[in-house]
Amino acid sequence: MWTMPTVTAGPERLLLEHMLDRARQALIDTARGLTEAQARQRLVASLTTPIGLVKHAATAERIWFQRVLLGLDAAECDGPAAGGDSSFVVAGDETLADVIAEFERASERSRAIAAGFELDDTRPHPVAGDVSLRFIYLLLIEDLARHAGHGDILREQLTRSAARPSG
Repeated sequence: MWTMPTVTAGPERLLLEHMLDRARQALIDTARGLTEAQARQRLVASLTTPIGLVKHAATAERIWFQRVLLGLDAAECDGPAAGGDSSFVVAGDETLADVIAEFERASERSRAIAAGFELDDTRPHPVAGDVSLRFIYLLLIEDLARHAGHGDILREQLTRSAARPSG
């Protein structure tokens, strides 16, 4: 359910951080409360599932904040930090609660890393060239909001099919 942002004026950084946190929470909200089976159910041809979207988002946090902004190698990150389809894969022993907690930890680490940078500070990206913290905030707001929209649609399909009487 959409709600009005609680922060609607102030310095640019405050607004960017608030909107990124809203997008993070919106993505979590699309999966929280689903059963383990619902969270893993594939309704599209890709690897996209509610739990997979959250797993992918944790990877994106690590890529942009730990690898790009902080300059760590993938092996130095505190979890998977390579994109592509593999970032949607969730191990069989990981629960939805585990994956949400992983995303929340990755997001908290991203906040801590970002606190040491100014919006205009830049770091090299192998494809995009120099990227600023401002760009990273905007990119992740866009990416997570888009994935939250995917999650909304998946959740609607899952909960509608669960509510339909069989037979």
